[in-house]
Amino acid sequence: MSKHSTETDEEFDRRYETFFNRADIDGWELRKGMNDICGMDLVPEPKIISAALKACRRVNDYALAVRFLEAVKEKCGSKVNEIYPYIIQEVRPTLTELGVDTPEELGYDKPELALQSVFDMH
Repeated sequence: MSKHSTETDEEFDRRYETFFNRADIDGWELRKGMNDICGMDLVPEPKIISAALKACRRVNDYALAVRFLEAVKEKCGSKVNEIYPYIIQEVRPTLTELGVDTPEELGYDKPELALQSVFDMH
């Protein structure tokens, strides 16, 4: 028999926000929590993203913060032009407070060494 979760959206958000806000979180647990979220069929709420970014700062892992933002953008799927700007708008105060740049601000949204396709050359 399968066990179905009866956790509400608010309880889910609170659980992950509390998890990322733990003062004693380490890099492994932080990555585990992020990986769990990335494996779910959802885009995390901005308050969860902010808590995760602050946890990245506590464990001194700037690269993980940027990679998590990339993963969140990927989770937006076909609605990326609607959801991702909203998320960035909501977490912007946290990004500014922590001094974290978005992947777009770092130029990670454009391939550095991409070559033009031979099929597009004239």
